[in-house]
Amino acid sequence: MDVDIWAWVGEAQQQLSEAGNAPFAMALGDLPAQAYEGRYPQLDVMAPAIAQQAETLGLPWLEFYARYWHLIGRIGDRAQGAVAIGDAEELVAFAQREDVRDCPSAPAAVEALALAQANADGPGYAAERLAALGPAIEALEPTDVAYAGLVTQYVSALTDAGRADEAVAYAETAIQRLGAVSREASWELGAESSRALLAAGRADDALAAIQAAADFKPDDPVAKPHREGVRRALILATLGRTAEAVDALPDLDVVGDHPRDFVEWAQAVAKLAGSAQITNTWQLGRVLRQWIDYFGMMGGYRARVELALVAGDLAVDRKGVWQAELLADLAEHAATELRSAEGVAERVAALRAAAAATAAPEASSPLEERVAYFDAADGINANPEEWVGWLAPLSGQDIEATRRHTTTLGFLGYPATGADIYWKMLVDGGRIATADAQDVDFLTNLLVEARQDERLEQMAELLPGAFKHLALARLHLARERWEQAVSEAEQALAAGAGIEARRALASASQQLDQNAKGAQVLREALGGDDMTDEDVWRMIVLATSAEDWETVRVGAKRIGMPVKSAEGPIEEELGLVRIILPAPDGGQRQVLSIRTGPATARLALPQPRGMEYNAGDLVVFDPQLLEPVPDDPQEQQNFVPPFAAVRMLRPGGYTSYFFDGAAPSEEDWAEFTEVMAERGWPMWVYSDENYQVSHPTSGEQLPGVFGWVAVPPDVSPVEVDALLDDATERWVHPLAWLDLAREVDVEVERHERIVKEYGL
Repeated sequence: MDVDIWAWVGEAQQQLSEAGNAPFAMALGDLPAQAYEGRYPQLDVMAPAIAQQAETLGLPWLEFYARYWHLIGRIGDRAQGAVAIGDAEELVAFAQREDVRDCPSAPAAVEALALAQANADGPGYAAERLAALGPAIEALEPTDVAYAGLVTQYVSALTDAGRADEAVAYAETAIQRLGAVSREASWELGAESSRALLAAGRADDALAAIQAAADFKPDDPVAKPHREGVRRALILATLGRTAEAVDALPDLDVVGDHPRDFVEWAQAVAKLAGSAQITNTWQLGRVLRQWIDYFGMMGGYRARVELALVAGDLAVDRKGVWQAELLADLAEHAATELRSAEGVAERVAALRAAAAATAAPEASSPLEERVAYFDAADGINANPEEWVGWLAPLSGQDIEATRRHTTTLGFLGYPATGADIYWKMLVDGGRIATADAQDVDFLTNLLVEARQDERLEQMAELLPGAFKHLALARLHLARERWEQAVSEAEQALAAGAGIEARRALASASQQLDQNAKGAQVLREALGGDDMTDEDVWRMIVLATSAEDWETVRVGAKRIGMPVKSAEGPIEEELGLVRIILPAPDGGQRQVLSIRTGPATARLALPQPRGMEYNAGDLVVFDPQLLEPVPDDPQEQQNFVPPFAAVRMLRPGGYTSYFFDGAAPSEEDWAEFTEVMAERGWPMWVYSDENYQVSHPTSGEQLPGVFGWVAVPPDVSPVEVDALLDDATERWVHPLAWLDLAREVDVEVERHERIVKEYGL
């Protein structure tokens, strides 16, 4: 949807700012960027919060705005289908309310619903989409900014309905109508026209259309490059222009972040897989299998079927017969979720026939020695798809072969198939109660990955106590049912399950903030051979969170990390680290900090108001590095290791105050920072070299500076105001700290004037 349709939001932002809702106003403007740029953690936090606040303030247009962008973040690049249709239908109903229907953006709800339905099953929902979009378009003029977006979805629905020629004509007419009122078609409309032309068998015209649309303004500018590349590659591949298609096709590491591109990218690759430039590998098959599962979770039923069929054809081409057969089964089953499965049965039958006519690669080892050959295979160059076929004759009969076969199936994305083999062998064969712990572990993992929870619970009832409770503990951990996981892990430990039960109990205890329990259960196993360094670090983190410093010292000694003090809290200076903390908008912030212990750090930089942490706070972090140490020695010298924060241990009680203004001379700034350092007040500049302010008389642009200074709890706001005033009184241009001035009610008008005159 053209962002111009939200022009009224700017005025609403200004009104909110003037009414004292500046944070709310600022957050509004960032929602489209969050949706388009893929900042989904922020969007999933901020959009619902803004919608709720808008409802509280009685601003239904803004509530619609927030709900719309949240939905677009789901049905756009993430391509959510059936899981989003209900929310899209609610948005349409909301847009029809009397206090919303006059909003210029209200038609966007119809477009969003059509997109969600297309994601679920384009052909199946085609008639329903056309019925809703038609009246919405008729109610608009080409001058309306909602027009192009609705027309784009109408063209898409016509194509999905098998009416490609009508879709082409409709798109051409719409583009002409837009031109007649001096409005340019969106890139999305041009791209949809090219899809219709391709569906109509006019690949040359489709290529001309996508090229003609290249200069059109996109509604989603972030997505245009990779979407255009995929569409162009598919058209060129259809035309047999292989080298050009390969050049146009975005790399997998680009497309892998954009589910909306998955199907067309796979279709293009399938057409190019026979060329020297595109290699049809087992790695490709594994990726496509992951994409199939993604659409299964998102309700992208049509995409799931299409990917299964494309992946099956590719599997046949590389002689992966077993995989092609499983993908045919998957496509056949997934087709039952389609509203319109026309043509699917024929394609499934063709895939089965191709698989049956294909000879699988012959094994390079005798059947009786196959397990030994598997174990000796090169882990880098070996082909796991081939090994699945070679081990299949032994799997379900020989336990060693079964272990390797089923775990390889799970690795390639077929855990349910592996679970079926193990289940038949152990459960149906009546051997589960006496099975080896390793086999119970393998089967448990396969069932968890396949999300066959009821089956796992059924198996657990057949196991002896320790195995039963450990299997259930793993299930509850995977499903984030922490209390149940603790209960089952405790019972497993009591029944003699050992280190695995301790790990499960420690993990679940940490989630429930029962850190002392988790640390103790690991410490009890500290002398055993099963305890790894990873277990020791987990114990250290838990003990630190519980402030059990004795256990922290015991763990530090075990891993060879010296601690100077012999008792009490560990407070040392162990170098700089970067602590990764959550931001209120759902994103993350990196805060430079001083490492004070094996798993503690004190934040060194002041944070803006509204954050749940600030300079002086002591946090617990996970000692696992988030980035590898650089290989280059020079880079190592400047490398500050990043760690993920686990929890706040003790707040420092610091308060931050914002300052803003024209940058002073280097001498004045050096003196200012020295004054802050002498008092131990952390200060940090958040502006960069691009930040500029306006000279109050000439209007010329001046280098600006803004940041935060944090003060400890024993310093009053009045003291801060007085110090800032004294430290900056000789500057050529004054510094403003308006929020602080209002708090202490000192020279508020002067600070307001500075803000206004310098355009801060």
